[in-house]
Parts: sequence; C-alpha cells; structure tokens
Amino acid sequence: MGIFTNLFKKNTEENSSKNVEDFVSLTRVYFQSVIAANLGITNIRFVPDVANFKRLFKIPTQGGRLGQAEKTASKKMLMQDYGLSENFFKEIDSSVKKHCRTQNDVQSYLFMYQGFSNDLMMLMGNLMQWKFRMPSIFKGALRTMTEKTVHEVCTKTVWKKDDVHKTAASVRQYKERLGYSEQWMTEYVYNIVMLAKKEAGKKKEETEK
Repeated sequence: MGIFTNLFKKNTEENSSKNVEDFVSLTRVYFQSVIAANLGITNIRFVPDVANFKRLFKIPTQGGRLGQAEKTASKKMLMQDYGLSENFFKEIDSSVKKHCRTQNDVQSYLFMYQGFSNDLMMLMGNLMQWKFRMPSIFKGALRTMTEKTVHEVCTKTVWKKDDVHKTAASVRQYKERLGYSEQWMTEYVYNIVMLAKKEAGKKKEETEK
C-alpha cells in the first residue's frame, strides 16, 4: 500500500506531500492502534491499517503489545503534520474505550464511525459549497465558518431540503452514539477541507501547464 509513501518527503514546498488520503488513513491507523492496545489484540490481520503502517515505517512492537508504539507514532505524525490537538485524540480514546469492550464490538464500531465520517463530510460539502471556494489564505475565516456550520448541524432540527434534513439527523445520531464533540467534528472537517483545497489547486496548476 503506497498511501503513506510521500507522507514525510521533505521538500521546499511546505505541506506539499500531504493529502486527504494520508490524513484519513493515518486517522484510521490511530483508531485501530487504540483498539489493538486496549483489547490486547495479537493478530495483526485484525488491524490491517496498523499492519501497513508498521511495515512501512518499521515500527517495532513495544513491550510485546501490538498497537502501543503505533498509536504513539501515528499520533505524533498527525499532530506534527496536521496540527491536531491533544483533545482530538482524547475523544477517540474515550469513544473507543466506551464502545469496544470486546473484539466482537470492533467491526460494528468501525462501521458506525465510517458512516459518521461519510455522512458528516457529505453534509458539510453540501452546506459549505461556496465557502470551500475561498482562497486558502483565509484560513481563520474558513475555520470559523466550519465551526459555525458544524454547530448548526448539531443543533438545527429542521432543514428545507429533505436530503439535508435526513443526513443532518443521521450525523446527530452518530455523534451522540459515538460521543464526539462539535470541536472534534470541526477539527476533522477543517483539516480535510484544507487538504482537499490544496489538492484541487495542484490539479488546476497541472492542467494549466
């Protein structure tokens, strides 16, 4: 799997090798590492993203416990390269601890999280279309708009469009079940938006050449 291969490639353009796929994949590695460490999972095939990450970065197993070293390494990468806060990881830790008490809980939890992530990004894309076209230099304004839109999704119960109404209701249900805050959702969405904007800008430049 080559999704991490350019993650730490240093060159003159800051953040040039970072993209949405790397960010989402690293987040999955962190999730799976927490699950493996908490439940004492020993079969690495049970956490495929951790297996790929471990192999690519040659991370030795810490204290004979799968997931411990991988959790620390993926967290460090996400904080250094994407500026994620300590609270972002604390909320993942808390959510996983609450919902994944046995190995039988893991697949349903990850399935639920995937549904939450997909619905959240689809809804935010729908609600923030014109705002996404703002130049990346207005980072502060875009962050504030993302925060405001996430708050509306979490508190506004009636929407004019049926599809938006249904998806917003679904996101709120996922949020309550998984235990994530508006702050966590804002941080997650904002990072994906900024990375997607950079990718779109690169593609445009390449097309114009």
